[in-house]
Amino acid sequence: MNVAILGCGYVGLELGRQLTERGHRAIGVRRSDDGLAEIEDAGFEAVRADVTDADSLDAVPDADAVVFAASSGGRDAEAAREVYVEGLQTVIDHFGARETPPERLVYTSSTGVYGDHGGGWVDEETPLDPTTDKTEVLAEAERVALEATADRGIDGTVARLAGIYGPGRTRLERYVEGPVTEGYLNMIHRDDAAGAVRFLLTEDHARGEVVLVVDDEPVSKWSFADWLADECGEDRPPKQTTEERLDGDLSERARRRLVTSKRCSNEKLRGLGYEFRYPTYREGYRDEIEAYRNQPA
Repeated sequence: MNVAILGCGYVGLELGRQLTERGHRAIGVRRSDDGLAEIEDAGFEAVRADVTDADSLDAVPDADAVVFAASSGGRDAEAAREVYVEGLQTVIDHFGARETPPERLVYTSSTGVYGDHGGGWVDEETPLDPTTDKTEVLAEAERVALEATADRGIDGTVARLAGIYGPGRTRLERYVEGPVTEGYLNMIHRDDAAGAVRFLLTEDHARGEVVLVVDDEPVSKWSFADWLADECGEDRPPKQTTEERLDGDLSERARRRLVTSKRCSNEKLRGLGYEFRYPTYREGYRDEIEAYRNQPA
């Protein structure tokens, strides 16, 4: 299988590695010299292109599947729309008009589209209720990923990713030092975020569907922080309620994020047969904890 990974960053690099290891052809697409160098260092093909520039996409070879994993770089909703909605539409139109269009497109979305559920469980059938301008954009992009692809004869899939952690992105010290605000964490290790996308493609699952990509165990931030502290041999960190945190000087975006709480189910992904490398944070944080405990005093 030939897979073009557009926006081949933290998760995309791992996806390319996993595909290559299994005998598939991965094509990583980035805009910058540094990004292209990272792809080459990961051991697969690098191509320069921009998802918002249709002409630049001519450089990307034909592929059996396209993974849209581009990022707006944490910028505002307007910038997010340019990438996630307009860029995604550009990609679908471009590849769909080719003489040999891809069969599949996977769009990597976010569990942020759910909004607040008071700590209750959500799954693929739960109605979306985005609470920020940016998550509204993500919800719109999901519709594009499923509907615009169908118009072009491509099977679209939305992989709705939980909070991604992994090498270099564990934020361990923040949780160990505190203070930690209450609420739930829904997490997925980088290797499983990439692994789930690879699984959906290579095992031919979830055409025209949404799949939640999250590990087995949503956990309260307070419990997670206490577990980390215990494992690292540190005192348990101070805690604060949502109300106490909201008393601080916060942006409206941060306030909206604080008052959203949910637990995401991976029952569908498990039911399809995906086997997690890191089923929970306990396995996923093991190397980071070991490194923390072994650092010089």
